[in-house]
Amino acid sequence: MNIKIADLEFEPLISAEEIQTRIKQIAAQLNADYENKTPIFVGVLNGCFMFMGDLLKQITVPCEVAFTKLSSYHGGTTSTRRINDDFDLMVDIANRHVVLVEDIVDTGNTLDYLVAKLSHRKPASITVCALLLKPDAIEYPIEELTHVAFNIPNEFVVGYGLDYMELGRNLDGIYKRVV
Repeated sequence: MNIKIADLEFEPLISAEEIQTRIKQIAAQLNADYENKTPIFVGVLNGCFMFMGDLLKQITVPCEVAFTKLSSYHGGTTSTRRINDDFDLMVDIANRHVVLVEDIVDTGNTLDYLVAKLSHRKPASITVCALLLKPDAIEYPIEELTHVAFNIPNEFVVGYGLDYMELGRNLDGIYKRVV
């Protein structure tokens, strides 16, 4: 069933059930990867909040949680390539295992910036866990991007934390723009 958000129409791409199935699979892998460690999960706001919340419900290893806020879309349907660093990570990550939790990776520009910034703080490791990846849009390959729930086409999407003009974040599935 298609939906309208602001002035655009969207159609279903990934169901809520598919998302939850993949989250359980990724969490199982993270639990194995970080057995006998205490990682810090760092959510990249605003888009990560639903994914991160559901992911952390499946994490069984001891862990900490923190947030940072970056943006590059600024209300539109394409990245402006200008990164706003709105809220810095407020915890010491030196010698810690950091798991960055991202909603979507398209060009990789924002994630490249964040990984470089956090690497200067000397963590033991940085791993990226993303809900969505647009392989055809990647301009900055990110070797730390080791956990991806879904590869999607290079199309504008909303739902499950992702927005268009700050709307649609509350949808339980992922929808792509009808063009």
